[in-house]
Parts: sequence; C-alpha cells; structure tokens
Amino acid sequence: MAMESVEAVVAHIQGLSGSQEEVAHLHSLLKQSEDALRSQAARLGAFLHQLDPSVHTLGYLFLLEAYSSDPVCREQDGDFLLSIVEFINSCSAEQIRLAPEKFISVCKSFKDKVMQLQVPIQGIVPLRTAIRKLQASSEQLTTLHSDYLLLCLLAKCYKAGLSILDDDIFEVDQPRDLFLYCYYGGMINIGLKHYRKAWECLHNVITAPMTTLNAIAVEAYKKYILVSIILSGQVPLFPKYTSSTAQRNLKSHTQPYVDLANCYATGTFSELEGCIQTNLEKFQSDSNLGLVKQVLSSLYKRNIQRLTQTYLTLSLQDIANAAQLKTPREAEMHVLQMIQDGEIFATINQKDGMVSFHEDPEQYKTCGMIEHIDSSIHRLMALSKKLGSLDEHMSCDPAYLTRIGKERPRFDFDEFDSVPHKFL
Repeated sequence: MAMESVEAVVAHIQGLSGSQEEVAHLHSLLKQSEDALRSQAARLGAFLHQLDPSVHTLGYLFLLEAYSSDPVCREQDGDFLLSIVEFINSCSAEQIRLAPEKFISVCKSFKDKVMQLQVPIQGIVPLRTAIRKLQASSEQLTTLHSDYLLLCLLAKCYKAGLSILDDDIFEVDQPRDLFLYCYYGGMINIGLKHYRKAWECLHNVITAPMTTLNAIAVEAYKKYILVSIILSGQVPLFPKYTSSTAQRNLKSHTQPYVDLANCYATGTFSELEGCIQTNLEKFQSDSNLGLVKQVLSSLYKRNIQRLTQTYLTLSLQDIANAAQLKTPREAEMHVLQMIQDGEIFATINQKDGMVSFHEDPEQYKTCGMIEHIDSSIHRLMALSKKLGSLDEHMSCDPAYLTRIGKERPRFDFDEFDSVPHKFL
C-alpha cells in the first residue's frame, strides 16, 4: 500500500463515521483493506493520532488492530498501552460490536503486554470497561471475561474479580470461555476464602457438558476436592447431570487428591500428614500446597465441630486431646477463631478452662436477614422466569426438534400400553 492509499483509508474513516449507513459502508471498505493495513503495520501508529476514537471508533479499531498485530512495529510499550486504554475508554460500544473479533484481538494484545511487563494491575480497569462495552447484556459471557479474571489473579486483586463474577451468565459462545471463567472464578474466591462460592464455581466446571476430558476440568477437580473437604469434610458424589466423560476419567487423573480425601475421612491427623508428605511434590507442582495446608488445618476444626454434637461443656485439655492438638492453648486459639468465623457457637470460661457449646442463635427475624431472604426469593423468581424462556426457545429450535425426531424411534412405547388412553 502506498502512502496515498493509507491517507485515503484515513480520509474514508474521517468522512464516513456519521450515520449508520455511512459506518456500514465504511465497514465494507475497511474489510477490503485489511491485508494492506497489516502489511503496513509499522506505519499505522502515526495515523492513529489523526483520528478521534470516540467519533471514528470503527476505523480507529481496524488501524489499531493491524498496528497491534505486529510487535516489531511498536516504538514504545508505554505509548502502545496508553493508546489502547484511551481507545477502550472512549470508543463507541455500538461500533465495536460491528467488529467484535477485532476489539477482542486488541484487548488480548493489551492483556499479553501488561503480563509481559509484569504489571497486570494496569490492565484490570481497562479490561473491565472493555467487557461492559462488548457485552450486549450482563448475562453474556465474552472471551475477555477469563482474561480479566486472570489479571485479577496475577495482581492479587481478588475483590476486583467479584464485579463480574456476581453476574448471572446465560449466554455462552465458546465452551472454553465458560471453563476458564468458572475455574478462575473459583481461584479468586479461594483467594478471598469464600469457599462456598469457590465450590460453586469449580462445581460448574466439572459438571459442564464435555465429550472429551480437558486440562481445565482436571485442574478444577483437584481444587474442587480440596475445597469440598474444607467446606464439609468430604467430597460429594458426581451429580447425575455430570457428563459420563467426567465421571469416568476425572478421578483417575487426580489420584493423589482422591487419596487425600480418603485419608481425611479417617480423622487421623498423622495419617493425613503422611499422605501430604507422600504427595508433597505433586501438590507443589500443581500450585495447590497452600490449599492442602488449609485442608490439614480444617481437620482440627472438623474434630472440634464433632465435639459440639456430643458435649455441652468440655475442658480445653479434653478438646486438645480429642482434636489431636498439642496444648490447651492451641485448642483455645482454634476455638476462638471458629467462634469468630461463625463455625461454632460457644463461650470460654478463662477461669476454669471450660468451653460451653451453644445452639445457633440466629432466629431469622432481623431486618437484615429478612432483606437477604427477600433478595434470594426475587433472584430465584428471575432465574425461574429466564429458564422458562430458554426452555420455550429451545422447544421451538428446528435443530433441537430435528434431533429429537431422529432419536424418538429409539424409545420403547410398549411401556405405555397399560396406561389408559385418556391419560395419553
């Protein structure tokens, strides 16, 4: 492409960024110029300064994507990152959705660069803005969701990840996006010690439809086992809706973790510690050693919780003996922490070293609890309405009806012979 041709493209962008009809025509011209723009990527940086990203969004996007596709052409990483941040902040959501693959490509180049420069925290706010502009609604899962959560993990800004994890997702384009979104979501909640939320995210990974086992599901199941133990002391059976692929293969790919769960079930601290030492290298290489240590710590809590089901009062020395703790002081520290976390309800008499266990004092009649219940009910009603709408849409889908029609002959209708015809 000659210099005049680049200028001509820029002139088209400046002259055809007004009405929807003009932008549609510009889109057609830009698609014809893609190869030429890429061949001249090194020269496009200067032309970006001639455009206003808020007005010339579509054209700016095509030039920026071509420019970012060639890492050799970038003079300074700082200027490159700044140009993308400014574009994300000011671009028109309506125009970027005309070329979503271009916008995603630019955002992923941005994510790769902040990771390469080891400054993931600089990418968090821009990528969150990019997600909201790319989404048609908050129920849509984009391929940028997992990139955003990865940056939150690397920057250890776990709370920032909650801003998109709290959304109810119903629209997913690529299965891999869902697997990564839930897996990273599980890790973020583990980082915040929100184990119930982490369990839900990881549960969504291992129960998602899959015809072949994937590495994300295997890694998720390892963490799922550990989080399940911390939460309830055991690993639940696979739900019926779990794919046969997952049910057949996940345990065989995570044997050290299955062994750990079996050792935990015995309630013996020494046996659990021995299992951890045997598989220490594996847990370290999986980056799960911190979570494994939480499992070890939870065994003390589990043993103490069992005592609350049997005794009304118990001495700290007796608690230490039953929970396999070394001293009454250690038992006291564990009991105090569990009281603070709301895991047990008890009082400690410092004078005689006795612990009194109580029933859950929650009466479910405070304003805060009523608001929480009301919010949960409204959320469930909205979810029920959405599922009903999806079910209705699916029942009218030609592809679904065709497949059901092909499978119907396989059913044995003889089993209905004994049913009166008036009920059929």
